[in-house]
Amino acid sequence: MKFKMKMLKVLIILAVISFIPNVSFADGEKNNKAETNTDTIPLSRRFIHRLGIEGRPTYIIPTHSFFRGDNYFEKPLRNAYSAHLKYSFQFAPDTYADHIYRGVYQGIGLAYYNFGDRHELGNPFAFYLFQGARIAQLTPRLSINYEWNFGASAGWTPYDYDYNNYNKVIGSRINAYLDVNFHFKWMLSKLFDFTAGVDLSHFSNGNTKYPNGGLNTAGLRVGLVYNFNRKDNYLSQQMFQPVIPEFPRHISYDMVLFGSWRRKGVAFGDQQVAAPGAYTVVGFNFSPMYNFGYKFRAGVSLDGVYDGSANIYTEDYIVGTEQPFYKPPLKNQLALGLSGRIEYVMPYFTVNVGIGANVLHGGGDLKGLYQVLALKVELTRSSFLHIGYNLQNFHTPNYLMLGIGYRFHNKYPLFHR
Repeated sequence: MKFKMKMLKVLIILAVISFIPNVSFADGEKNNKAETNTDTIPLSRRFIHRLGIEGRPTYIIPTHSFFRGDNYFEKPLRNAYSAHLKYSFQFAPDTYADHIYRGVYQGIGLAYYNFGDRHELGNPFAFYLFQGARIAQLTPRLSINYEWNFGASAGWTPYDYDYNNYNKVIGSRINAYLDVNFHFKWMLSKLFDFTAGVDLSHFSNGNTKYPNGGLNTAGLRVGLVYNFNRKDNYLSQQMFQPVIPEFPRHISYDMVLFGSWRRKGVAFGDQQVAAPGAYTVVGFNFSPMYNFGYKFRAGVSLDGVYDGSANIYTEDYIVGTEQPFYKPPLKNQLALGLSGRIEYVMPYFTVNVGIGANVLHGGGDLKGLYQVLALKVELTRSSFLHIGYNLQNFHTPNYLMLGIGYRFHNKYPLFHR
């Protein structure tokens, strides 16, 4: 457990420091200047710093009988509330980055959650990274924006066979937190923005602990943002359209090494039996990607994995007893697959989505399609942190993919460092 906590802290720290403004990295910057365009505006004038507060009243989606009343208090759990404090920075409106990425902003947030059942679920808090941008500009002061949040939540009251056995949805004290929302942004004045929209959230532990039913919410979000150094001529600067340098289309090659641990539920008859202990997962992705423009890449990926939980089995299971579980030969836990990948590219962060199938495998758990959703967090010009999740056949949770990657033949122009 101490190792897992240290790994989580390292991942969070690396992700945060990777996009703090005014930090420069030396990974081949000098060697790449000939092929890399940079913004001529000084760093001190490139960013608008922002502080926001939000309230999010939401509805708990009843994906499990626990939420429908099969709990200690025998009452449905319908409503959740959260309060958020967020720091972000946005590129100034006269920069290349602001025009290419449509008013993109990014930052870190802290949230407190109340799900109406402190005894069985707890009142967790979440620490997360977030990024958003403009979808459409309706008027000079009103726009439609999107935003995603990704981080970790702690302070849960997890499942316990003796003391909390109704809660079969949250199995660990620390869980991943994912959120996407769409909102209107109304510029009230030089300093203040008002936001309001809809919100979707998901909490789960990525199969690192059993059970892992997860918790999902849908609802509203309302917020107020203070812009510390936004200038009086902000609107007129927005009308300024700099000539964006032409994008150098090219093929780059991403190499990712990842690892994690996972728990496993094994089907035995008509029930799921939790296997004891955690199982190691290690793997790689090698992905040639064609860079179509500033915000889009697509390509294929060669995906190799060793899953220590694949095809494990038990015999003659008896409820309430410590049951031995058996591992198959190594060849039944190795797989090599091919997947199609697309990427949405923004400053500091890239969202990667893929779907594929194992072409060489040991059968059983390794058959069928797999899906990948990953966030690549830029560390230097060509290296990145990889935080992903693998799903099987669109519904079965598989494993986390925590790793590091490097992009070869990278000709992507930089305007945000």
